[in-house]
Amino acid sequence: MSDPLSTIPFHELTHFGGLDWAKETHQCTVVDRAGIVVLDLAFAHSAEGWASFREKVAAFPKLAVAIETSRGPVVEQVLALNLPVYPLNPKAAQRYRDRKRPDGSKSDPIDAWSFADALRTDGHAWRALRPTDALTMELRLLCRDEIVLIEQRTALVNQLQAALHEYYPIVLKAFDDWTAAWTWEFVIAFPTPQELAKAGKRRWEKFLHTHKLYRPLTAQKRLEFFAHAMDFINPNPRGDGGQELSGGDAGRAVADAAREAGEVSGADQPAFCRASRSRSVWLAARRW
Repeated sequence: MSDPLSTIPFHELTHFGGLDWAKETHQCTVVDRAGIVVLDLAFAHSAEGWASFREKVAAFPKLAVAIETSRGPVVEQVLALNLPVYPLNPKAAQRYRDRKRPDGSKSDPIDAWSFADALRTDGHAWRALRPTDALTMELRLLCRDEIVLIEQRTALVNQLQAALHEYYPIVLKAFDDWTAAWTWEFVIAFPTPQELAKAGKRRWEKFLHTHKLYRPLTAQKRLEFFAHAMDFINPNPRGDGGQELSGGDAGRAVADAAREAGEVSGADQPAFCRASRSRSVWLAARRW
């Protein structure tokens, strides 16, 4: 399968596959032009599973595959084998399922068969996915990773702010952009109001200078907040489970949340979907 098959006219295809995908296990059924099932394969979403799939479908040199999605790792795996992929939208997929199982019951083998047979009978009117060039594929994967990372960062920032509100509210007054790395670094450096107060003005100013935050309009106000850190202490801080926390426990909880948010966002670059840097370099940079 070294040559892309998506350019072959539909009427020259000899076999039609249906792929019912899931998170851990996929089901593939292949039918010939007469609608006879010639392959029924369940395989794991793993290197070994995809190797088995590749070996089995190699017996059908003019095979196309129907699948109920147009993107994602399963589609990318099939396209990597140079097989034409015909995506089904969920409503159409359900109608084809209903043809085979009017009672609406769920069966992965029958779902895969229904997609394969639908491709055989109706696929001439469908549009195959176009092969994606390497750069476009790379940027697509990077953009998908960015969405995941942003969601993780948002969840961790919310967790951090909740912990700060419970135990260390003064820093919420001092800083407003909790997606910025220096906010988490501040909490890691001064994890409790007591430690902030003990550090003193010279260390506060050093932190602001080091992180280029010593600006005329904000520095003095922040220093005033730091000086009153002990005025805003919650006498009975509580953890996520509602249990009371000691000063040390609360400080560790806040610092841990800050570290997690920083580790996730450290992998995030604001405009990387528009960048053309190597995915291998990106993955090396985002190791946690």
